[in-house]
Amino acid sequence: MALGPRLDLRQSQSLVMTPQLQQAIKLLALSNLEIEAYIAEELEKNPLLETGGDEDRGPVEAPDEGPGEGGDFDGDDFGDEPVTADRLLETGDASADAPLDVDYDAETFHHDSMIDSGGGLDGGLGLTGSAGAGFGEDGPDFDAMVSAGLSLHDHLLAQAGAVLSGGDWLIATHLIDQIDEAGYLAANLLDIAQRLGVPLAAVERVLCVIHGFDPTGVGARGLAECLALQAKEADRYDPCMARLLDNLDLLGQGKLAQLKRICGVDDEDMADMIRELRDYDPKPGLKFGGERIQAVTPDIFVAQRGTTWAIEINSATLPRLLVNRSYYVELSGGKQDKASKAWLSECLASANWLVKALDQRQRTIIKVATELVKQQQGFFTHGVSHLKPLTLKTVADEIGMHESTVSRVTSNKYLSCARGLYELKYFFTSAIQSADGGDAVSAEAVKSHIRALIATEDPRKILSDDTLVDLLRDKGFDIARRTVAKYREAMGIGSSVQRRRQKALQGKAA
Repeated sequence: MALGPRLDLRQSQSLVMTPQLQQAIKLLALSNLEIEAYIAEELEKNPLLETGGDEDRGPVEAPDEGPGEGGDFDGDDFGDEPVTADRLLETGDASADAPLDVDYDAETFHHDSMIDSGGGLDGGLGLTGSAGAGFGEDGPDFDAMVSAGLSLHDHLLAQAGAVLSGGDWLIATHLIDQIDEAGYLAANLLDIAQRLGVPLAAVERVLCVIHGFDPTGVGARGLAECLALQAKEADRYDPCMARLLDNLDLLGQGKLAQLKRICGVDDEDMADMIRELRDYDPKPGLKFGGERIQAVTPDIFVAQRGTTWAIEINSATLPRLLVNRSYYVELSGGKQDKASKAWLSECLASANWLVKALDQRQRTIIKVATELVKQQQGFFTHGVSHLKPLTLKTVADEIGMHESTVSRVTSNKYLSCARGLYELKYFFTSAIQSADGGDAVSAEAVKSHIRALIATEDPRKILSDDTLVDLLRDKGFDIARRTVAKYREAMGIGSSVQRRRQKALQGKAA
């Protein structure tokens, strides 16, 4: 065979990660609040994008009969039927100049009553602004109702500045910097004295002043000292209480008889002392806190309407995004060079694709959430004890999507229903085999039964892990002892020995 140059024509297929494909994948994994921030960035970059008013924004809603079959994506529109996210990622021509200022929700979903076309589930809760009276057009601003909390560090510095000055104030500021968020001093006094070049007695004197600051117990170097400071403030620090605080380890082990001998008290006095300790705060600094707790905003609402379930996107956190076609016509009609024309076309293509990608994102989330409700209908009707084992692959196969797409849809998203607020990942749990050979049950359902058994156990007959295994088998759960121990520890429930001691202490303090 002769060697030489030649030309060959070959045909092959490959997946190319275009910028539009990367954007669509990114949008699927974002929560509603993250989408809102993303849209704000795009509005600044693209002059052809604008947000519509509340009258343009309608909820995307789906009944529990199951999602419709996906249609083909032709590049200009989605057709009359929703398409899958996989189809969106595979195809699409964002450069097509199709009208995008239409209400896809009104054309896709039939509204035969006021409750269907009204504010929706989130609107009924007053989150869209249209249903809540007395608030602005964007609804109540709950963040504005929460005043900026004063940190523990600033609170202590303000008190130090009022009673100390000069060198003592400098020592106090250094000590306050070493106090953690729980209110404990996490530093050695001798090291601080050497670092500042002052006598140890001066540091101890300033620390005594800090011990008198609010909250009581702040600046303590351990739990015993923290409780002792609070006992002194309540004028309950006597020799018996001092000996009790010096032997907190015995109290934790439930050795009450030994403690009574050490403290020299009877059963009644010991119960009173334990009751007083329960009234003290072991972490006084936490009442100020550091970072403000952020409330979780649901991405999906689920409510029962008759015999079906309504699943709806939280449109309160999703601004209605439109393409300003009149502005595009105005810009394209004037004189422009080749670079300006290419930039304007790029802006139009980017705006078209973003609007379509956001619309398909909502449809995909609704489709996955509808299948979740269908698979876990027992949970929504009866509670966590009826939660079934479920995997991403099961949902993906039912709705005709790839498993990775379902994983992105369920990431960082929360569902609100009558039973509370849950992350979508919560509904995907491992399976526990049934003892009688029946259907497998969810691990969360087993945890619920373990929690219920321990909550109703007799204080005089604490249930061991072996006993829990036997009781669960009677309920039809084939589970090993180590699995029971693992689930119990995951729920923060102590062992039978720890619970027995805790019940005994509660009985003494009652």
